Amino acid sequence: MDNFGGIIQRAVYLGVGLASYAGEKANQKLAELRTETQKLADEMVKRGEMTTEEGRKFVEDMMNKAMQKPTVESSPETGPREPRRIEILSEDDSSSESNQEVDKMRQEVHKLQDELRRLQKD
Repeated sequence: MDNFGGIIQRAVYLGVGLASYAGEKANQKLAELRTETQKLADEMVKRGEMTTEEGRKFVEDMMNKAMQKPTVESSPETGPREPRRIEILSEDDSSSESNQEVDKMRQEVHKLQDELRRLQKD
């Protein structure tokens, strides 16, 4: 029976140790995130992409987002979402006009090429 008490005690210590370790790792990651975010903000301020005040607010916002618990988006649908529908428009109406324009441009290019050849010979 004493052995059972020792096992329970070790299990409790293990749980406390794991919780402590997880807390330390979380704090370490938050500190790293703050440092990296601050570096990014400083770089953007240096390049003139944001003011010092905007940089400070940016870092605070990022830290607040990092410390929030992830939330599941609440949507009325529980099933998989459908892809967004797109409408494909036919260009048949303007195809004859565009073909005429293309032919006209080709003729113009041929004329210009002929003129270039003539000028190169002279």
